[in-house]
Amino acid sequence: MDASVINIAIVVVYLLAMLAFGWWGKSRTRNNSDFLVAGRRLGPFLYTGTMAAVVLGGASTVGGVGLGYKFGISGMWLVVAIGAGVLLLSLAFAGTIQKLKIYTVSQMLSLRYGSQATRTSGIIMLAYTLMLCATSTGAYATIFVVLFGWDRALAIAVGGAIVLVYSTIGGMWSITLADQVQFVIKTVGIFFLMLPFTLNAAGGLDGIRSRVEASFFQIDGIGVETIITYFVVYTLGLLIGQDIWQRVFTAKTPKVARWGGATAGIYCILYGAAGALIGLGARVALPSIDVATEGKDVVYAEVAQNLLPIGIGGLVLAAAVAAMMSTASGALIAAATVARADVLPFVAGWFGKTVNTEDSDNPEHDVKANRLWVLGLGIVAILIAIVTKDVVAALTIAYDILVGGLLVAILGGLVWKRGTGIAAAASMAVGSVVTLGTMIILEVNADEPLAGVFANEPIYYGLISSAVVYIAASLLTRPTEPHVMRNWQRRVAGQDSQEESAERIAAN
Repeated sequence: MDASVINIAIVVVYLLAMLAFGWWGKSRTRNNSDFLVAGRRLGPFLYTGTMAAVVLGGASTVGGVGLGYKFGISGMWLVVAIGAGVLLLSLAFAGTIQKLKIYTVSQMLSLRYGSQATRTSGIIMLAYTLMLCATSTGAYATIFVVLFGWDRALAIAVGGAIVLVYSTIGGMWSITLADQVQFVIKTVGIFFLMLPFTLNAAGGLDGIRSRVEASFFQIDGIGVETIITYFVVYTLGLLIGQDIWQRVFTAKTPKVARWGGATAGIYCILYGAAGALIGLGARVALPSIDVATEGKDVVYAEVAQNLLPIGIGGLVLAAAVAAMMSTASGALIAAATVARADVLPFVAGWFGKTVNTEDSDNPEHDVKANRLWVLGLGIVAILIAIVTKDVVAALTIAYDILVGGLLVAILGGLVWKRGTGIAAAASMAVGSVVTLGTMIILEVNADEPLAGVFANEPIYYGLISSAVVYIAASLLTRPTEPHVMRNWQRRVAGQDSQEESAERIAAN
């Protein structure tokens, strides 16, 4: 049988399995908590798998191999920065975040500062998660274009519909179950198939070393400035992303959130090293790939089709699809959660209206409402992926504003008791404006399109200005109200039940 037919069959079986997990997850979804955070019942195995799956997307899998091909060992730094972010979040903050029993990052800000001004964070978070979903959707659709010969728009529509169906049906339970399969497929595909077959085809590490320049084995070959940027953007971004926090909320206990997440972080670092080695091996085994013309992301597919036996290539392609789908589904449910819990009440307040986003007297109705939000935003993400030629630029803008605008207020609230609501709101506003303003100025004066969007300076200037404003305003304004701090400390100590938490969130 033709190898391409086998590869297509394997990917089709994988896609059908994802739909099946959607129906399986539906049977475990009975209320709001089940749909949004898997009932806060995930143990170490499920939690580690779902955390690793959501952070290791197409950039980590396909992109990581491409970076290894282009730069050698130092191509691992992008994924290592992601792993470092997961480690830092898990060991330093995950235990506290899990105890809060909330659903969104914006709710944490409202609890900590007692200020409605921090609700603006929901709009930025919604833009970030929606663009992340659209980017991942467009990414795995490229594999469908190669496999099935479809038009790009059709590939995006079909692939997006599959993620949309299993995410809408069962919410976080379906996504978690799908993530476990995706985690296993990625692990087998990268560590047990691509890595050994590629290294063998290249003659092992000794064979590679004798046929490439020494720079490919230098740990900083990709450039020190690039490595620093990876840690600033990805490590810090992972500390505050709604898609990541929502996974932390699923943990059964603070201990699971802390150590399960730390295990996922270590796994990510190993994953990054494996991807770079695969790319480096492909550099020797497949030297004719023109990354300057075709782009570095083609390396992954070339390895799957040319270095792996018949059938194995299909599993590896399924691993790439799995990586992108896990990120897309996580971003989709995060976007729906933020839109319903944060953005809708905030916008309704402009018109003097109050919106109750949690129908505790009718759990089935509440789940139905969340399904509608996931469905609606999923369709929006698919349309964005279809009509936008450079979704990555839009994601970069959202990501820079997320880190430059929100990081200081969020981490400041977690680690500094003197931080105030006025300071948090001011730092968010200044950081966002400076980040976006710097981006615009650089873009206007740039010689090439999007040079300002992808520059490093906007996020650096945004972070610095946000930190200065936060510290100064906190010291110049009255401390947070004592009753707000008492409530916050009680929540951090894990003294409120889940039901009391929901009531307090609704009251705020």
